[in-house]
Order: sequence, then C-alpha cells, then structure tokens
Amino acid sequence: MSAETGTEDAPHPEPLRFFGTTWLNHDNGYTARRIAVALGSLTTAAVSCLVLRLAYQGLQIAAIGTFVTLLMTVMFAICSAMAFRHTWDGFTRRPDPDRQAALRPLLTIGFVGSLLAYFVRSLTEAPGEKLHRQEYEEARKRHEKRTTRRTGNPSKKRRA
Repeated sequence: MSAETGTEDAPHPEPLRFFGTTWLNHDNGYTARRIAVALGSLTTAAVSCLVLRLAYQGLQIAAIGTFVTLLMTVMFAICSAMAFRHTWDGFTRRPDPDRQAALRPLLTIGFVGSLLAYFVRSLTEAPGEKLHRQEYEEARKRHEKRTTRRTGNPSKKRRA
C-alpha cells in the first residue's frame, strides 16, 4: 500500500542502482550514497586508466609500430567519448534498445567514459534521478486523474 495515496494500485517509484528508492525523498543515506557513488566511479575510472596505461606500455614494449599504437589510443579516446555521451543521455531519457545493442561493443571499449559520466552526474544528483522523478510524477498525475471522483452534475456545468 502506498503511503502517499493510500491505494495499492498507485504508482511506485522505480529503484535506481545503488540508491533504491531513496532518491524520492532524499532520505536513508541518500547523500552518503551519492558521495560513495562519486568516489567509487572516480576511483574505478582512475584504476581503469592505469590498466590502459599498462596495456599501452605493453604495445610499446612489443614494438608494433607507432601507427598501431596511435590507432589504439585514438580508438579508446573516441569510444570513451561516445560512451560518456551515451551514458549522459541515458540519465535524461530512456535509451533505444536497438541502438543500445548496436553500440554495446563501442560502449564496452569506452567504459572509462561511462564511469566519468557517472562521476560527473553524481555530483549533482543520483544518476538517472531526474528521469525517474519525471516519470514517477507523470504516473502519479495519471493515477490521480483516473481515480478522482467527479463532483456535481455535469449537465449543470456552466459553459463559457
């Protein structure tokens, strides 16, 4: 039963990863979770960059040539930028499942960009909070509109 409307069929907030439904009222450690997500994503991105640096050094040791080394560096940079943008857009609108499936390999390669997008977004809100709040408010309005009882006789309503 929903505490806000008192009915079982009322819309319920969708939980967010790492936050559950604490984003709704900013309670139960919401601020601490945001700090933890920000620090966790930044730390993970830094460690990932260290691993990529070791891979880059491995390419240099293998002496495969500057073209391949440059190609790998540019590929990771472009894929990270695309992953950042895709993840950032996913915080404000639902991603298209077909496009998501087509971009999965690029987003996997550019995982550092996704981690950085998570970090930047968690500085201002829970990642995805704005989208979920908007959808929840719309669902509540639709529910209230469906469940409110009309008052009075509609035939006696004044016409403008």
